[in-house]
Order: sequence, then C-alpha cells, then structure tokens
Amino acid sequence: MKSLLWVLFLSVYLNGCQSSEVNGQEDFMFVAGPLTKQLRGSSDIALGDDFDCSQPIPAGSRQYFQYLRNRGVTHFKLPLSWSQLLPTGLSSQPRQDVVICYHILMEQLQEVGLQPLVILHGSTVPDTLKSKYGGWESQEVVGMFQQYAEFAFQEFGALGHFWLTMSDLDDVLHDVLPLQNILHLNEHIHQLYHQRYPDKGRHLSIGLRAGDAALLPQIKSSTSMDFLSVTIELDCVQAPNFIKELHNLQMSSGDLPILLYKVTRNNCPKSEFQLLGHFLQVLNNKDLNIVGLDMMDITEMLDKLDMQEVPTHHGISQYHMIIALNNSYHNVWHKFGAQTIPERDAFLNESFPDDFQWAISSESFKVEGGWSEDGKGETIWDRFGHDGLAFANQTADLACDSYHKVEYDVYLLRGLQVETYQLSISWARIFPSGYRDSQSEKGARYYDNLINALIDSDMHPVATLYHWDLPQQLQDYGGWTNASIIEAFKDYAEFCFSRFGDRVKTWNTFSSPWVVSHAGYGTGEHPPRVKDYVVSSYQVTHNILKSHAEAWHVYNDKHRKTQGGKVGIALNSDWAEPMDPSKPEDVAAADRYLQFMLGWFAHPIFVDGDYPATLKTQIEQKRTECPSSPPATLPVFTSEERQRIHGTADFFGLNHYTSRLVNSSDGGCTPGPQGVGDFKAHVDPSWSSTASEWIYSTPWGLRRLLNYISTEYLNVTKVPILITGNGMATEYSEDRFNDTSRIDYMRRYINEALKAIHLDGVNVQQFTVQSLMDGFEGPQGYSERFGLHHVNFDLPDRPRTPKQSAYFYSKVIAQNGFSSNRPFFHEAQLTNIVSNKRPSMPPSTVPSQAKSVWRKLSGQNNFERKLYHYGTFSEEFSWGVSSSAYQTEGGWNVDGKGPSIWDTFTHIPGSIPENANGDVACDSYHRLEEDLYMLRAMRVKSYRFSLSWSRIFPDGQRSSLNQKGVDYYNQLIDGLRAYNITPMVTLYHWDLPEALQKLGGWDSVDMINIFSDYCDFCFANFGDRVKFWMTFNQPHTIAWSGYGLGQIPPNVKNPGTAPYRVAHNLIKAHARAYHTYDEKYRKFQGGRVSIALNADWIEPKDVNVPREVVAADRALQFQLGWFAHPIFKNGDYPDAMKWQIGNKSELQGLPKMRLPSFTDEEKSFIQGTADMFCVNHYTTKIAQHATLRLKPESYEYDSDVSESDEKDSPSTAISNQRAVAWGLRRLLNWIKEEYGEPEIYITENGVATETKTIWDDTARVFYYKTYINEALKASDLDGVKVKGFIAASLMDSFEWLNGYNLGFGLHHVNFANPNRPRTPKYSAHFYSKVIKDNGFPATDDDKQLYGHFRQDFIWSTATASYQIEGGWRADGKGLSIWDKFAHTPLRVFNDDNGDVACDSYHKVEEDVVILKQLKVTHYRFSISWPRVLPDGTTRHINEAGLKYYHRLVDALLTANIQPHVTLYHWDLPQALQDDGGWENETIVVYFKDYADLIFKHLGPKVKFWITINEPYNIANVGHGYGAAAPGISLRPGTLPYIVGHNLLKAHAEAWHLYNDKYRASQKGIISITINSDWSEPRNPHKQEDIDAARRVVQFYIGWFAHPVFNGDYSNMMKTIIRERSLAGGLPKSRLPEFTPEEVKRIKGTYDYFGFNHYTTVLAFPVDYGNLQHYDADRGVGTIADRAWLDSGSSWLKVSPFGFRRILNFIKKEYGNPSIIITENGISERGPIDLNDMHRSYYYEQYINQALKAYLRDDVDIRGYTAWSLMDNLEWATGFSERFGLFYVNQSDTNLPRVAKTSVTRYSTIIKCNGFPDPSLGPHECLNPDPEATSEPITPPPPDNTVSFLGLTLSTGDAETGLYTTFVLLVVAVFGVICSAFCFFKAEKARKLKQYDEINLQRKL
Repeated sequence: MKSLLWVLFLSVYLNGCQSSEVNGQEDFMFVAGPLTKQLRGSSDIALGDDFDCSQPIPAGSRQYFQYLRNRGVTHFKLPLSWSQLLPTGLSSQPRQDVVICYHILMEQLQEVGLQPLVILHGSTVPDTLKSKYGGWESQEVVGMFQQYAEFAFQEFGALGHFWLTMSDLDDVLHDVLPLQNILHLNEHIHQLYHQRYPDKGRHLSIGLRAGDAALLPQIKSSTSMDFLSVTIELDCVQAPNFIKELHNLQMSSGDLPILLYKVTRNNCPKSEFQLLGHFLQVLNNKDLNIVGLDMMDITEMLDKLDMQEVPTHHGISQYHMIIALNNSYHNVWHKFGAQTIPERDAFLNESFPDDFQWAISSESFKVEGGWSEDGKGETIWDRFGHDGLAFANQTADLACDSYHKVEYDVYLLRGLQVETYQLSISWARIFPSGYRDSQSEKGARYYDNLINALIDSDMHPVATLYHWDLPQQLQDYGGWTNASIIEAFKDYAEFCFSRFGDRVKTWNTFSSPWVVSHAGYGTGEHPPRVKDYVVSSYQVTHNILKSHAEAWHVYNDKHRKTQGGKVGIALNSDWAEPMDPSKPEDVAAADRYLQFMLGWFAHPIFVDGDYPATLKTQIEQKRTECPSSPPATLPVFTSEERQRIHGTADFFGLNHYTSRLVNSSDGGCTPGPQGVGDFKAHVDPSWSSTASEWIYSTPWGLRRLLNYISTEYLNVTKVPILITGNGMATEYSEDRFNDTSRIDYMRRYINEALKAIHLDGVNVQQFTVQSLMDGFEGPQGYSERFGLHHVNFDLPDRPRTPKQSAYFYSKVIAQNGFSSNRPFFHEAQLTNIVSNKRPSMPPSTVPSQAKSVWRKLSGQNNFERKLYHYGTFSEEFSWGVSSSAYQTEGGWNVDGKGPSIWDTFTHIPGSIPENANGDVACDSYHRLEEDLYMLRAMRVKSYRFSLSWSRIFPDGQRSSLNQKGVDYYNQLIDGLRAYNITPMVTLYHWDLPEALQKLGGWDSVDMINIFSDYCDFCFANFGDRVKFWMTFNQPHTIAWSGYGLGQIPPNVKNPGTAPYRVAHNLIKAHARAYHTYDEKYRKFQGGRVSIALNADWIEPKDVNVPREVVAADRALQFQLGWFAHPIFKNGDYPDAMKWQIGNKSELQGLPKMRLPSFTDEEKSFIQGTADMFCVNHYTTKIAQHATLRLKPESYEYDSDVSESDEKDSPSTAISNQRAVAWGLRRLLNWIKEEYGEPEIYITENGVATETKTIWDDTARVFYYKTYINEALKASDLDGVKVKGFIAASLMDSFEWLNGYNLGFGLHHVNFANPNRPRTPKYSAHFYSKVIKDNGFPATDDDKQLYGHFRQDFIWSTATASYQIEGGWRADGKGLSIWDKFAHTPLRVFNDDNGDVACDSYHKVEEDVVILKQLKVTHYRFSISWPRVLPDGTTRHINEAGLKYYHRLVDALLTANIQPHVTLYHWDLPQALQDDGGWENETIVVYFKDYADLIFKHLGPKVKFWITINEPYNIANVGHGYGAAAPGISLRPGTLPYIVGHNLLKAHAEAWHLYNDKYRASQKGIISITINSDWSEPRNPHKQEDIDAARRVVQFYIGWFAHPVFNGDYSNMMKTIIRERSLAGGLPKSRLPEFTPEEVKRIKGTYDYFGFNHYTTVLAFPVDYGNLQHYDADRGVGTIADRAWLDSGSSWLKVSPFGFRRILNFIKKEYGNPSIIITENGISERGPIDLNDMHRSYYYEQYINQALKAYLRDDVDIRGYTAWSLMDNLEWATGFSERFGLFYVNQSDTNLPRVAKTSVTRYSTIIKCNGFPDPSLGPHECLNPDPEATSEPITPPPPDNTVSFLGLTLSTGDAETGLYTTFVLLVVAVFGVICSAFCFFKAEKARKLKQYDEINLQRKL
C-alpha cells in the first residue's frame, strides 16, 4: 500500500514539481515536523506540544528522521524556543544546554539528509518578557527579538537554509501597532539575514494563514519575503475552493512561491487515495507556484500502515518501533543476522583484485628500541616502562632494536613479499621535545634510511604519524587534553610530509585514536594513565580530531599537488552484534556500541564534521539524568571546525580484531562508553580466545563491519577502505614457531575481507597484518606476541625467526588470495642454443704457463696484497647461495624415496658425531616455502641445489621412477622462477642410490650409462626451466675421500688405484651427460652444462725457489687439473700427473701406470665438455717439494708435494681450513691463464663456524668481505671473467662427517625444534647488502676530497725525548723511569734501550735538516724532565740540559720552524718514582715547579705547549698493565684511576701557572694531549655492541677529556665504576672523586684539544664478573676488521674513516674546541724498505679524513702532526717497530737519517696545504723539488737476529717470545684475581670437541 502511495508522489515530484523554484532555485520541499514532546502516534498531540529542548531529545530521534527521509521528506520544521534559548531575553546570557540541544537536532537532520526549516518564534511574546516589558507594541520587546534573531543566525545560521521569523501572525493581525512593529522587525531581520548569508539558496519569510489574503498587499509593502508560508485548511467537500484560495494568495503576494506550511483537513474521507488525489490536483496545477507541502498527515497515515506490518514489543513505543530498525546498522544486521553458521563461515576460494595491496605493520615504540639513541626524547611509553608498570617490569628500551636493524627488518619484508609496510614514526625521535625547535637530524635520517630501504626493495611505505608514543615533554603540559597540542601536531606533520613525502604516498595521521582516548585518558590502563572518562577522554578525542584535520589540510594545501599522496586515519573498531537479536533494544544497543567506538571519530570526519547524534543524545540525556555528577562532558565544535573536519580523509583506515555481543542496559551515571551508552558488551563462550584477553576470533564480524562502514560512512563520500591492522596474540610460552592458531585466524579474517569485496561490493583495497614481528605490547610487555616473526628478547642480538604464519601469509600474497592458480614465472631467454664445446688446447707444460700468476702476485707485499678494492661487478653478475639434497632435504624415506649411500652410512652407529644423520636435516622436502622465503629475502639471483638421485629414481634407474620426487623438484624450480631466481642444478652431490653402490658404484663403468639416463630424464623434465646444470659436485672428493681414504661413503679404502679409476668414470660420465644435453636439448632449452670442481690455492713456500713453484703448480694439477685438464684442455690428464704417477708406478715395480689412459676417441669426446668453469674454493695451502713414500701406493704420495696451512691467516671451525682470502684472486688468475680465459662461476665459497656461534657470525662476515673482494680484484684489476658467486651455504645443514657440530649457513637452523626454524644470521644481512650493492662501491669514507686547510694550518711532526735523544747519562742527566724499565730484563724487546736511541742529543743540526726537508711549520718534541731536573725537583737544575733545549729551539726558529713543546712524555725522573711517582699527590707540586722552570727559560721563544702526553697510557699501560714504565701491574683496579686523578690535577696546575704568570708576556697557548682510538660496534646492527663502542670511547678519551673540557669524570665512568665497586664488596667507588673546587680548577684548562690518534677498533661486550680492573669496568672486548690493512704494530690497523668520526665526536662532545692533531702515523717491522707505500697511503688517507672533518663537518682543526720524524725506540717493542718518516740505520754508529718515500708524499701535502683538485689542472705545489741526497744505507741481512733472554733468535721468533712473555706476565699479575675465572674458562675449553677427521677440501 505505502509503496503505491510513494510511487504516486514520486510522479508528482518528477512531472509537476521540478519546475517550481524559490528565487530561481529548483528545490521542492516535502515538509514534516515539528518534533513533539510526546511520541508520534499518541492521541493527545497538540500544537503546544512541540519539542522545545527543555527536556532531553527523545530517544531514537535520528532514526525517526531517517525514517522520514526514507519516505521522501526533504525538510523538517524546527521551531526554536525564544524563552528557552534566552530566558532573560539577553543574547549574552543563553542557556548553553539548549543551544547544544538544537545543534544536535539540526546535525541529526543533516546526517540523514533533511534540511531544517527553522522557525524563530510562534507569535506570542513569552510570558516572562511580556510581564516585564509588555507585548509587541513595546520597542524593548522588538529590540530584544532582533537581538534574539541575530543570536540565532550566529549559532544556527550555517545549518539551515530556510527560515521563518514567525510561524503565524494570529495574535497581532488585527492590532495595528504590534503588526507594524512585527512587519518592520521582519524587514530588518530579512536584511540582516541576507547580509550575513549572501549566497544563493537561502530563504526567509514570515508565516500567514490563507484567510489573511486581504491583508497581503499591506504586509507585502511593509516587509520582505522570499516565499509565502501559508497555513491552510483543505475542505474535501469543497476541494475546488482550495485551489481558488491558493490562486488568490499567489496573486495577492505578487506571485511569490508558496510553501504549504501546514494543511489541516476537514470533511475528508478515510481513504488515503482520495486525500492524495486532492493534493495531486493542487500540485499538478500549472498556474500555481507551489514549492513545498506539509507531509505530516500523509506520513502519519503511512505510520499506521507500518504498524500493521511491524510486531510490537512490550516497553517499546509505537514511535520508537517505527524508527529503530531503519538505519545502517539495521540494514547490515538484516542482511547478515539470519545467516546460519555454515552460511556465515563458508570459505570463498577466489583471488583479490589485481591491484590489491598486501601489507604488514609495526609500531615505533613496540619495535624500535634505541629509546635514548641519537638524542631521541622520552615518550610516555618510556616513562611507563621505567616506572615498572609493564609486565615483569619490562621496558621498550631495546625492544626489537629495529632502530639499528633496518636491513634486518626489510629482509623479513622481502621474505614475506609484502607490497606495503605500514610503519609509525616516533614523534619524539623526530622532535625530542615534541616541538620543531628540538628537531633531531639523526632521528629523521633513521626514517630516511628505512623508507629508502623499502623503496629499494620495491615496497610502498605507509607512515603513521602518531601511534600512541607522545613525547613526554608534551604530556607534561597536558598532552592531548591541551589544545595547544593541535598546533604542535600540525607542525610535526608538516615536517614529516616535507621530509618524507616525496617517497611516502600514504599517510595515517593516527592509528587507533580510540585507544588513546579510552585507555590513555579514560581508564588509565595506558600512559599517560589519566583516569578521567568524564572530561579528559572526550577532550582528547576533540583535540585529536582537530589535529587530524589540520594535518590533512596541511597536506592538501601544501603537498598534495607535488607529492600526489593520500592522507587518512586508521580507526579501530570491534563489530557489535545484539545479544538477543529478537530484541530491538539490543539491536539498538549494538548500534550505539559502534557509534561510541567507531562513530566517535568516523562520524565527524566522514559524515558532517560533528559527533554522531546518538552519542550527543546519550550524553545530553545522561547530563539531564545525572545533574550532580554528569558522567560525560562532550565538547562542541564550532561551525567552522565542523567544516574543517568534515571530509578530511582520502581513505578509511580500519583496525579490526574482534567482535562483541551487546545488550541494552541502564548505565545510570557511570562514566565510560557502556555507562553513558546504556549498553553492556559480552563475548560468546564458544568463540575462540587468544592470548589477549580482549581478542576473540570472530572472523565474520570483519565482513559485517566492512558492510556497515560502507553504508554508514562511505555512502556519499566514496573513498576506499584500507584494513590497516588485523591480527592476534599468542602467549610467549606457547609453541613459538608453529602458530597454527594465528594461521587459522588470518586465513578466516582475510577470507571475510575477500567476501566483502566479491559478494558485497565493498571497496576494500588493502589488508594489513599486525604485526611484522613480536614487540613490546604495552602493559603486557613481551608476554603477548602478535608477530609473524619470533623475536628472541632474551638475546641481545634480537634474532628474528619466521613463524609458520609468516610462510602462510607469504603464500596468500603469492596467490593474491585463495585461488589455486599456478604462480607466474619469468621465461628465460634462450641464449645458448648452439653447441658451446670449447676448442682443444695444448696440454699444460711442466710447470704450466700459469706459473706467471706467482710471478705477478706472489711478490706483493702485505700492503699490496691486503689493500681493499672498491668497485662493482658487471650488471649481469649472478649472486647466489647453495645447498645440497642430502644436507637439507630430509624426508629420507618418504613418498617413495630410496636410500642413498649416505643414508646407509649415517645409520651405522658411530659414523657421525652424536650419531647424527640427514633423515630430517632441514626438512626442506616439506618446507619449500620456508626456503623460498630466505632466498627472496636475500635477493639472490640464483640458487644452487642438487637433485637427490634416489628421490627421483629410488633404485637409481628409470624403471623405478618416483613421480612425487619429480613433483617436489618441479615445485622448487617453479617457485624459484616465480621470483626470478635462476635454478642452478647439480645432478650429483655425493648421494648415490644405495642400489647402484651395490652394483659397484662409481668404480663400475656401467655407471656411465646409468648416469647418462638419469641426466637425460632430468634434462627432459626440468630443462624447460633450468638453464644452468652441473653434472658433478667436487668429483675430486668423490674419488679421493670416498674411494681412496674411505672416509665418506661408500667408504672404500684403496688410495693407490681406486681414486684414479673412479675419477676416470666420473669424467666420462660427465662427458656423456654433456653430449646428451648438447645433442638432444640445447637447441630447444638453451641452457648450459658444466661440472663443479674444487680447488685450494697452492702458494709455494718460497716463490723465489723454482722447485717450489713447480711443486705448487704440480699440486694444483693433481687437485684441479686432474678433472679440469681433460675437460677444458685436451681431453687427457695433465702431463705433470702422468709423469709423476707413471714414474711412481714404475718405481713401485708395477707393470703399468696406475692412472688409466683415455683413448683418442675418448679424449675427443671429453675435451671441451663444459660451457663455463665452475669452481668451489675455501682455503689456501703452502706447498713445498718433498720426496714422498713409495709404499703404500697412494694418490696422496704421488704428487711429491708437502702441503701445510697458511699460518698467518685466521683459523676457522675446521682446523685445516684457514681463511686466506688472497688465495682466491690467485686461483682465479691461474684458471684464467691455464684454461684459456673461461667464464668462471665461483659455485661454492664459505666458512664454518662452531654451533655456539648462532646469530652474530662476525667471522663469516669478515670471510665474505675479504673473499668476495678478492674475486672483485680478479674481475676488475686482472680481467678474469668472473660471472657469479655462490655463498655456501643458504642455511646450516648436515655437515657430512661433522654432523651438526658446525655450520656453514647464512641462516641458523634450530635442529632441536621439529619445525626447523630458520633465522638469518648477521652474515645473511651482510651478504644481502653485497648483492644489493653488486659488490663494494666506494662510500664517502673511501672517496678522496679535494680541498685545502686554513692558511695558517700547522703542519708538524713529532718525537719524544726518551725515544730519540740518547745521552742517557750525558752532562748530568738523571735517571728516568724508562732508563730503569729498559735496563730491566724482559721489559723491552730485543733488550733494546734508549741509551743512545737516535742520538738526537748530539744531532740537533741533522734533525733540523730533515725537518726542513719535510717542510713542516712546527716540530713537536718533549723535554726530558730528568735531563733538566735530575732528581725531579728544582733543588738541582742541570744547566747543560737546559742549554740543549735552548740550542734546539734556536735552531728550529732559525729554520722558521715553530717549536711545540711537551713537558712530559712519560720519562719521569726515577727519583720521583722512588717517592711514589704519579701515585703520590705531591707530584702535582713537583710537576708545577718543573713547568715553571721550563716556562721561565723557554717560554719567551716557545708559543705552543703541551703539559702531558697521553695520560691514558701513563695511567693504564704504565700502572695497570705494567707494559710500560714504571711497569706496575699489581693494583689494576685502583692504581690507574689514582694516577689519572693526579695527572689531571698536575695538568691543571701547570695550565693555571702559565695562564696566570706567563700568558700575558709570552702569548703562548697550552693544553694537554689526549689519545684515543675510535670504536665502532662489531655488529653495527646491535645495540649491545653500539653501547660497548661508546664505553670504549668514554673510558679512553673521555677519562681525561671530560674533566678538562666538561668538568669531572663522565657520568658513565662514575656510575659503572661505582656500581661495580660496590658489587665487588668495596665500600666506595674505586674512581677517586674531585672536590667541587677541584672540578672548577680542572674544567676549562685548555687552549686547544691536543689529540693523538692512530686506529679504530670494533667493540663488543664482555662480562668480567666482579673482577675489579679497568678492562672489567669498561666491559668490552675489541677486534679489528680483517679487511683493514695491517701495520708493524699488532694494535694498529689502517682505518681512516674512524679519524673523521672521532674528530666529529670531539666537536660534539666537547663544544667544538680548536683541535691540533698532535700524533698520527703508522709503523712497519721486518726488512727495511724505504719505499714505504703503506705509510704514504696512511698519511694521505688519514689527512684527507681530517680535511673532510674540517671542510664538510666544520670541525675546528688547526694543525696536524705526523708521528714520527724518524724511526726510534718504540717503547717496549724497541727498535723492531718503526714509525719514522726517516729511516735511522741502527747498524751504523753514525745513525744516519734517510728519507723514506713517505717524506715526499707528506711534504707534498704540506706544500699543497691539502689536496688540490686535479680537474682544475696541475697545481704548482705538485712540482717536485730537486732531489735531496741521503747517505747510503746498509740494510741488515735478511736473517737479522737479536738477543732475547740470552738467546740469539730471529726477529720473528724473538717477537713471538716477547709477546708470549708479556702474556705470561699479565697472567701472572692477575693470577690471584682471575684464578676462578680462568679455571672456568679452561674447563670450558677442555670440554670442546673437534672433529677434524678429514680434509675434503670443502668443509671436511
């Protein structure tokens, strides 16, 4: 019935009413209303019952409005109450609750699409005003009404376009004065309204009755109206009069459009159709301009019809019942509520749209760690954790350490193959205080690096600006309750958009802001722990919404045009279902639940800029019900704010996890959503629970919620939905890897999103899983795990291991849903379709022509050999990793696989340590996706794996074909191709089917045909996708270790003949396979075939001895040439082998040679059967000729070569497999020369580590860093055609005879866990970066900077008195502590001493000559304290000593060289040492007196002073380790700190003395020189190592610099030493304390920063227990990078980059002081070589780093000093280590100074004052000076010997003895203290087992 009525009315609207206009605007009005105090449908409704906001808004008003809108109503009458709004009549005193009430009503109307028809007033003056001022005749009343109108327009004008000043004029129509006043008043109001709102579409009038038509001309002349509002009566008996009456009205009004404001009926029938006919006659009358019609009568009739169709329920009014079920929620519930469980849970096997985005997320405070790194500010979550409020007092200080692990995290993302990564930015990391003026560049750089890494890996970054981690400083000002935060957030957002927006195209302003308002400021469960759900929670939401809007407008106005991104907000919401679906009140309660959670934020943004009417109504109702304690205070948006908020989202971000059952309840006056909203939330006990008490798995809720959002919020605003968060938690105690519950959760939720897209047409464009990895889950700490990757928070490495859910999600992404389509894979181009058979080459000579490699490269010195090469490989270079079937697959007897010889062998007890076997291994047979994950993550281009012959042919022959085995390899190959990874397939990797071994195995010639058939099958079945084949892996190992030594299967021990027969068969089998491919498949498949040969490099013991070179060449021919010579040269064995074995056989009395012979036909068949050269390489051996045994007959003895390890290289977990990187370059060059420049693939290279090395495999990183670089040198520098590199291996696996006791993997595999979880090691990330960079491109650190230092730059060189002067007892000099130390046995290497040294005491002129040759501007030297004051005191001054220094200073000044004088460089007068030395505080006075003397005598001529040189070495090396004078080591925990304390005070006193007494007259500058290494973390991605590196620097440079430059010791030193002292049972800290006066006295005692620097170390933490010692306090171990160049000093490695970094550290830490570099240099040892290229390189590199610090970093560098001028006594190492620019020949009594090559380089740099740019042409400073002559030298003989401990030893042996003695000394010193510690270590070492039973060349 009602449908027919509306069809008729629709026809009216379409055919008759569209032409009606109001001031030119087409807008026909179907009018209803007004709202009444009592519910519609009651019988006692009267005119005076209109709702006036004096009471709460009727419940369900919005639904009622929606009901009207659904019936076609367009406008609703809204009479305002003058008396309620302005009770006093004054606009300045409104009733705010009434204002809010009317706002709510108008917004509810607009929400559903209804326009308010606003009526200012009826006609009667309110009684309160009338009694005081009178009626309309009163001008006071008129004036007050005008004010009222102005007030109404201001408050509500923006919300309504149609206005009536009065609904009728009944009370004044016949009273002239009041009528005139009202008409004039209306005129003023009309003008006011249109002035305020000049835009079109706005209309104002005054109400009349139809019977007043006669007065219309008078009214029209007195006032203005935009239309005629008429109340009229319809008498159905006289219907034609109705039309006539309307005509009269229209004519009287001057044809104004007519609004039928109210139509009353009289004498009308009950038939709706007849009544409708009367209205249609009026509306279809062409002569009437009707613009609107009162619809209430008709609507009420339809209500009655509705009531006949809707069953009533007790307690629900007729009115409520009509409206309650007509909204978005009802529509969705109606659609899904009746589903059966099977219908609800039906699975949809379909794909998502092609452009669907798959994402995963993390949140800054949950994963980043680095809570105070690089200036990051404290956040509210930092404070929360530090206050012990999280589970088990856990904090997010380190979390997942993602701040240092960008590459680690992106690695996981690549493995997952997600397209989008949603990250959040830490506001406090960008702006530590929350404000722009605190911006941290390092914080911003972290996000730059992360974003760039994502883009580099083809992933889209989605950035969330705020995910709960507010800067604590902002919270201190009120946080989100303070409106000032809006501007702060806007500024923060603008910075992020500007900084990152060029790369980030999707932004979330906030994620789950409801949680912030609810848990942060409502319940107080989250920080900032505010418990105020009455005010704060709502104010927070208010400010967040405004902040969001401001951020959106910033992007929209300033960045959208150029960046083209989109900005939205990620809102969280549960789905809500009625507890009892049959109860409408529960349905309504569920709707309210959503409005209070989702609508609170979504409604303002997506609907109308304001809160949902339901929310406002409920709050207003509660405020009325609870006047004394209202449970909620909802802020009000202004109209401008509403407009600014509405529409501020380019997408709807949804975080959804669970659902709730909701019932209606009386919340009373309880704050919070349930109390205010009158509902309660529950869960169904049948729902699956999770580790999070609030998450229950209810997947169907997602689909329903998506439908609801689409209907409720996106019906008009058409933006897509992005699911920005979905996931569940598991408990930490559960199975950490096999998270099946999460897989089920994800599978079902993702499928519900798919249904919403496919079945419901919801525009969902993204699905984001939470989260990438386990993290800090707020109050739950680490007890709940949301990650797809397990993070081990018990380990400092924070290793990340994929869970099974990660592999599941990866598969969903690969399939783009749940369809079973076969993955796409890339078709390889057919490039090798013609035969590549190589032409024959002449046989190798003996030795081979490749001996040129030894001539070319073996003569390199250590510097040339180790110099790192920067560059990249060719673009097509193939980077890969490897594995082999038996080592990884497992599944040894599943799906029909047959046993292999390794299965048989390992099942024999005792064969393998711990009886390990490959039955399961890595279980790769069942874990294909897991292996593909690793390969994707690493970005390899190729994957080398082997086929298990017995998996394909269980008994080895085609007749036993196992299709399931074939299927497995098909899946693997297809999986690789899908990710554009080239399969490199090895046909045979040692695992021969046991059935074939029973037929004789490789010792049987029958194997040739059997193998050929197996290969034929593989080529035919896999060759369409495999283009890189290797027939055999390491046939040498098969032949020798399997059939000679018998150490591996088949364990045949016949070393004299079997290896040769087996090799013979292997070579022929290989050739047969090659020809099979060449003839049958190459043309169609276009692949390549080769064989993977293993080879060590063999270095002659003495390259200058021809016989040793021949021996080394012969060793290579026996190993590599055995197989390579037949295949790559001439089809036959190398002559070196044939000659050796033939002669040996004859000598052994054998009738024929043990080496089989090939026929000419076989040679031709074998020759050239390889398309590329594949080589496996691991180590280098040292070879020398030897006459080896004749018996027993053995391959091992046939070569007459003895091999040994290269002892100078690092060891590995395999004892005879040293890491000798330089051997690879030589091997590649040898292959190039020997085999005609083939293309070479390095098909295996890697290193073993012990099983205890799980994640932090630094040794493997160093191995690859050096080995790959040698391959790069061979390619780049030598022209070797290196085409690929394969790292061995992909993951830890069964390592043959070693079982699982060591690992080669880039990934750790936990073999104790049945899931075999795979975790990337440090080396995996390193190798991945090498692949990304395609080698080692030069960084900024490595590139030279051209430029110059300041004009007055100091160029200097340095010496020290004891090291050069000699004259130890000359002219009255007293003894120094170094005189005594050097004359004490076992203290100085080779019993050297400084008695003569360089004899500079007698050679002033010679020293000045070489200084002039250097062109230095300054010379730094030290004064010998005992030379001037023999007993250390001023009681006796040695004038001869003073004269020497006068003479030196005068000679320098004459040469225009400024003296730079060090007062103390370690040579304390022994007399003072006898009195306690630096331990005795009296030395401070003695030093001051000594300084006073020197200032007085030399000060007039010396302008540069250093008080003390390297106090660290004095304190710790001299008084802690005892390795320098005075050699004290008995109190290492206290004495160094006491000595350091006194050194600082002595320095300060000397400085103040100069400052107070001499500076004014002498005008010099004075400081202290502090030395320090720079320290880098061993693993730069590990916070623990980063902290260790900081401790190194703070305990080194900071020990002395901090008191001088900043005042007092650093907090780090004070805290650590105090805590460790107390923990060790001491009553106080071992570090002495300065008094406040001393702090003040020491601070600032510098004029520059004197700095000595040589090298860098890599640091890692070491726990020394309670050992009280400097090293234990520091708690650090240090190593050097193997790629760094060596020097003559074990502690000094060439690492120039560290120089720039520590100079920057000084600038930042100590206030950018002026720096004079007072020492920097490098040593050498061993034979004399004046061509010291390493020193030239060192100076060039280090000085250039200083130039970078000066020019690029604004470090205030004033000078540079090279250490040292000449070779001298290098302290405890004597003359064995030489730092000099000039060589001093100690074998010549004249001690001549001879310039080394470095003199020229350093003097050139000085002349140029830096590095001139060659692009600007030759610089004059580069013109060479005339060559100076120097005395010839007689270098010491090569076998130079020294005296050591009474023995005459070589320098090398003596050096070893010295270091050994020193180590023993240190052990003795600390023996008592460390006995327990050492005993523990010794016991641990004793228990380690090594299994070095075999040398298989590769791993064995």
